[in-house]
Amino acid sequence: MPFLDLTATEVSNLWSSFLMNSMQQRLLEYFFASTEDSTIKLVIEKMLDQSRRNIIELKEIFDQEKLNAPLGFTNEDVRIDATKVFSDTFIVHFCFDLTHLSLSTYPIALADCTRNDIRDHFQKNIAFTVKIQNEIVDIMLSKGIYLRPPQVAIDSEVEYAENFMYLNGFFGGSRPLNVAEIANLSRIIHRAQFSKMVFVTFSKLAQTKDLKKHFGKGRDGIEKVLDSLQEVLDNENIPISASGDYQISNTEIPPFSDKLMLFFVNTCLGIFCFAMVSQAMTSSLRTDIVSKLSKISDDMKKFYGMGLLLAIKENWFEQLPQAVDRKV
Repeated sequence: MPFLDLTATEVSNLWSSFLMNSMQQRLLEYFFASTEDSTIKLVIEKMLDQSRRNIIELKEIFDQEKLNAPLGFTNEDVRIDATKVFSDTFIVHFCFDLTHLSLSTYPIALADCTRNDIRDHFQKNIAFTVKIQNEIVDIMLSKGIYLRPPQVAIDSEVEYAENFMYLNGFFGGSRPLNVAEIANLSRIIHRAQFSKMVFVTFSKLAQTKDLKKHFGKGRDGIEKVLDSLQEVLDNENIPISASGDYQISNTEIPPFSDKLMLFFVNTCLGIFCFAMVSQAMTSSLRTDIVSKLSKISDDMKKFYGMGLLLAIKENWFEQLPQAVDRKV
């Protein structure tokens, strides 16, 4: 059976997959070269091999369809011989974060695609990501660095909300947090702790003043997120795990290009954070929490919008294939 022509959705998903794998390949090349822990190194090697296979497969699809593949990231975007910047613990958290990005994008891509070969590409990557994430979690648990969400006592009796006060979060008299709200807040806080250290590190590694300033703004914004959401848990006397060993070392030679670091921030931090905050907003019912999350979402839109403008300004933003201009 001959293949159908690619749909716009399939081209978009393949393009995004290529750029994501291209980015991951360069990050993982440096992580593999600088990691000392053999267990972590083995996981990085598996992820790196998968990214390389994906790049080859995606190029074949683009060639077959007579489409130009994105340039993505090249050897010029990574210095694998650069001094070790990240602790092995930070690197395993970094790899864990990359799997979250994959699991937030591949399933959506699979659901949107029609052709069997394209669906097979995304299905294989979902299966691989689930497997490798399980391995990473096992490593983090064995090293005592996995950040567990808070545990709460669950009432076995079924109850229904009696009135609209269940939604109240302002003016006092608010109900205790439910498990969905605790899960959402702790998930965002843990992600914010990791993101903060990425911004701290990238602001030191960036070569241009604009990027240093931008990453510094990202760090300050994340601080406000942590303060805002931690306040809710503190008021409820709900403890949350502290951040992991996010140690970084100073280096005169940055391992990543400014282009690569900005792309990681715009996609891995940006896309996944938007998905996480949106999910939290739709499943949180207390008005004070929804208000805080809405403010965070608005601030994120402004920050990541500036990141996109920076990428365009520096001529780093590769345009997606466009429809033929029919406005003549």
